[in-house]
Amino acid sequence: MCQHSDDPWAASLPKIELHLHLEGAIPLPTMYSLVQKYGGDVSITDEASLVDKFRYRDFPHFLEIWNWKNRFIRELDDFTLIARSVAESLAAQNIVYAEVFFSPSDFRKTGMSIQDIATAIIRGLDDVSGTEINLVTDLVRDNGPAGADEVLDAVIDLASPRILGIGIGGAEQLHPPAQFAPVFERARDAGLQLTAHAGEAAGPTSVADAITHLGVSRIGHGTRAVEDEATMQLINTSGVFVEACPSSNVCTGVIASVADHPIRQFLERGIPIGINTDDPAMFGCSMAGEVTHLQEDLSFTRDEIKSLMLSAITHAWCDHDTKTALRSQVTGH
Repeated sequence: MCQHSDDPWAASLPKIELHLHLEGAIPLPTMYSLVQKYGGDVSITDEASLVDKFRYRDFPHFLEIWNWKNRFIRELDDFTLIARSVAESLAAQNIVYAEVFFSPSDFRKTGMSIQDIATAIIRGLDDVSGTEINLVTDLVRDNGPAGADEVLDAVIDLASPRILGIGIGGAEQLHPPAQFAPVFERARDAGLQLTAHAGEAAGPTSVADAITHLGVSRIGHGTRAVEDEATMQLINTSGVFVEACPSSNVCTGVIASVADHPIRQFLERGIPIGINTDDPAMFGCSMAGEVTHLQEDLSFTRDEIKSLMLSAITHAWCDHDTKTALRSQVTGH
């Protein structure tokens, strides 16, 4: 688990997050209330036991716990509650803008439609002021291209202005990007923005394939791209933005410590990159904690950290006016 920060500057800095999973950001009190609501796991007796549950041997084990958690999200009202709780948490952390993944296909067995899940989430987000949140639909690569097509159909049919793009998370090492190329092409034609998790559980080839086969403008994680010079060159020449998640990579065993994260290697190559928490409730981290890690473990200055926030604004998928307002918040003028 990573540290939370008591640094007033890290807390007060207006923060932008582009890689955050709604279902992985459920505040522990809310998650505990859902476990209590549905029951079925006697090992969860309080919030502290949830913290113990959210410890991982490796990335596959993390996915196993992710699926365990989803057993306690069964109704549309649960999604509204979760969205409201997450939005309140972001606002309290001075995260002024976020693009948040949601994974509706994880809940097929509940009988809830993808459109209804998205609408319930938006309802909860709309209840909270102090942060602006848009959505990115995770097609979940584990369901294969057919499952991804089904989710994309629903997103296109809903045509919500709050859903800005699509991505694919899940078991990256088992489901390489190329097979999803037709799905991503269809999403692009529908006017949706594109990102993909790559270079987390799988190596640099996964990153290169996401860029060449899927045509993404952003890469989630990208950590292992540094293992291959040609992949780093490809990221650089393609102008892809990297959604770095340092503490997440530590918790799932991708890197040994935040000090080992290659964020500076990306920056030295001129590759745009930002910091994110990924699944903060499941990893015990926060954006202020990530900022503190950058300062203490990777010797980032405050100006460099502000530059990361400004880079995230540049590569966010919101409109020009929103970006202008966000830049003013970060720079103070």
